[in-house]
This record gives sequence, structure tokens and C-alpha cells, in this order.
Amino acid sequence: MKILDIAIKDMTHSFRSAFALMFMFGVPLVMTGMFYLMFGNTSNNPQGFSVPVTKVVVANLDTGGAAFDAIKSQFPGGQQANSMGDVILTTLQEKSFASLMEISLADSAESARADVDDQKAGVALIITADFSQQFSDLNGQATIGLYKDPTLTIGPGIVQSILSQFMDNISGAKIAVDVYSKQTGSSDPAQIGQVVSQYTAAIATGDPTSALLDIQPTTSTTQPVNMLMTVVAPIMGWLTIFYAFYTGASTAQSILREDEDGTLPRLFTTPTGHSTILGGKFLAVGLTVLVQMTVLLILGRLLFGFSWGAFVPLALVTVGTMLAAATFGIFINSLLKSTKQAGLIFGGLLTLLGIVGGLPVFAAGSSSVDTLAKVSLIEPVGWAVQGLLKVMKGGQVQDLLITFGVLGAWSVVFFVVGVLRFQKRYA
Repeated sequence: MKILDIAIKDMTHSFRSAFALMFMFGVPLVMTGMFYLMFGNTSNNPQGFSVPVTKVVVANLDTGGAAFDAIKSQFPGGQQANSMGDVILTTLQEKSFASLMEISLADSAESARADVDDQKAGVALIITADFSQQFSDLNGQATIGLYKDPTLTIGPGIVQSILSQFMDNISGAKIAVDVYSKQTGSSDPAQIGQVVSQYTAAIATGDPTSALLDIQPTTSTTQPVNMLMTVVAPIMGWLTIFYAFYTGASTAQSILREDEDGTLPRLFTTPTGHSTILGGKFLAVGLTVLVQMTVLLILGRLLFGFSWGAFVPLALVTVGTMLAAATFGIFINSLLKSTKQAGLIFGGLLTLLGIVGGLPVFAAGSSSVDTLAKVSLIEPVGWAVQGLLKVMKGGQVQDLLITFGVLGAWSVVFFVVGVLRFQKRYA
């Protein structure tokens, strides 16, 4: 029980230190939060890119005419139309375009342009008063005015494309009538109506507006990329493991600190054996790291919604990492003569171990990720990081046995060397 008492005493001292708490929990969470803010918004739209709805205001000033009345029944929706402008407006108001355009009406060209200037609409269409007359006249030129918000690109481009295709289709009918009139010399409205009817029947299922835009859902089975799980979660996993090794080293440093303060030599003069005292301090290192990792993984789930994988494989990696981090702390401090050396060793060596171990995270998606992943396996942080990544990708216990075995082997080496050196020092 003395071992446990010593461990609890050391753990209590560690968790009362604001500096230690900041490095154990504050820094990993703050850094994760920064990446969360950077990438979080990209995962809020699981459907990916979507085309914005463009507000279109139409000033239909077309007055129609007798020539248009003679052929209007040959156009889709033309039976109820009073002008070619009405046909265009009916086409734009089709349900198939509802996800692209929101149509409103204006009484004049000036009013339509004012709506665009006031950003009430993105595009203004002005159909001139003589549009039907010009369209019906074989020598006339029918035009539509388009006035757009210069700050918009996609929406106005779509509207312009739809109108261009529409005008190309109806211009084809006009060309067909022109050819017929020149060949036969006839301008009979009934005959012209039949030409228009035959033309519309010959293109795109008989509807000159049916080929304006083909909107189809994607058939790809590829799941949308969740940036939080593919980028931010692995980063927090790496930070959890990296700071676990830092905590292991800094917590084990209490042995050197108490030795310099004189409290450890006095403790050795008590009836409690050296092995019991050192065992209690070693146990404190392991339990502190275990608490740190557990809390960070739970907070990652609660605060950021990260899914770490199945519980048993995750527990296996957590325990393996805890053993390696704690024993590494014991090992590295056994090599130091005083706490003055700790700053350089911890700042340099631990940073290097963290960077090398995090190579699979930093290089994710690059062509060199496999090579860098192999490089990271030269040290325990890399094995712990890759083990956690396997669990996050659905790895099971059998997939983690080698990882756990290697982390266990590192732990044995660190523990044996560290204990022997400390026992020799305090014999």
C-alpha cells in the first residue's frame, strides 16, 4: 500500500500545478481548437459544392403582334402567351430551374436595373417592346438586355447560358422559316406555323427549351470528405500522444527535483525500502499519463465530436502508449545528472520525437506518406500514432497486436535501464 500512497501523493502534487495542467490539457486542446476553427466549416456541408440561387428580375415589355399570334401555338406554353416575351418568362419559371433562379417581375427597364443596383436581384432581363415583332420579321433582330451585378459570377453566368441556348433554339425555328420562304416564296402564316411545328418536333423531344440545362444527381458512391475526422482528429490524436511523452518525462523529473531538494535522501532514511519509494514514484508517472490521455480522448469526443474507434482497440493503444511514455520518462531522467539538463533535453529530444512520430499525420494524402510512415517507426511515438490512426480507421484488436507488442518492448527496455540506473544512483 505504501507504493500506492507515494503514487497518489506525487499525482496530487502534479495535478495541483497550473503549469503542469496547462501542458497536459490546455495546450493540446487549444491547438486542436485552432485547427477545428480552420477546418470545421468545411465539414458543415456534407453535400459538397452547391450552386447558389440567383435572383432574376424580368422587365417583360414585349407587346406581341399579329405575326406572333399566328405561330405562337407551335411553342411550348405559347397557346396562353400574348408575346414571345411571355414564352421566355414561362420557360424561366419552369420548376426545373427553381433551384437555380428566383424570378420576379418589374414594370420597367429602369426599375429592373435599380433592383440590381440595390442588390435586391443579381440579374435583370429586359425584353424589349418590339421583341415579338423583330422575331416574327425574317429580317428583324430580336435581342434581350441583360444587366448583372458585377460582384457575382456563377449565377449570372448560368442565367446567360440558359438564355443563349434558348435563343439559339428559337432562332433555329426562324432560320427554318426563312429557308422555307425563300424556297417556296410563300409567307402564308399557316404554312409558316407548320414549318415551326416540324422544326420543334425534330429537336430535343419536340421541346426547343428541353435541352437548356440537364441537371442530374451524381451517381458516385464516394462518401463526402469529413475534414474534422481526416485532418483535425488525427492532429489531436498526435498531440495527445506527444504530450503524453512530455508528461511522462516531466513527471519523472520529480525524482531529480526531490533529490536536489534533499527530500528524497531523507525519505530513503525511513524504514520504507528504496524499491518501494522508487516504485511509488514510477507508478505515479504511469497513472498521471493514463489520466491525461483518457481525459483528452474524452474531451475530443465531447467538445469536437471526434470518433476514436472501437473501445477495446482504443484501450489497447492507450495502455501501450501510457507504458511507453511513462517508462520513457523514467529512462530519460535516469540519464540526467540534474534538473538543469532537463530543459535542453526535453525541449530538443521530445520535440524531435514528436515531429518524427507525427510524420504520418503531417504527410497524410501526399505521395510520400508511406515512406514517412516507415521512418516514424524508428521511435515509440511513431508506433503509438500509427496505432491510434489504425483504430480510427476501424482497426480491431488483431490489427493492434504488433503495435502493442512493439510499444511493450520499448517499455521494457526503458524501464529496465531506468530502474537499474536509479537503483545504482540511490543504492
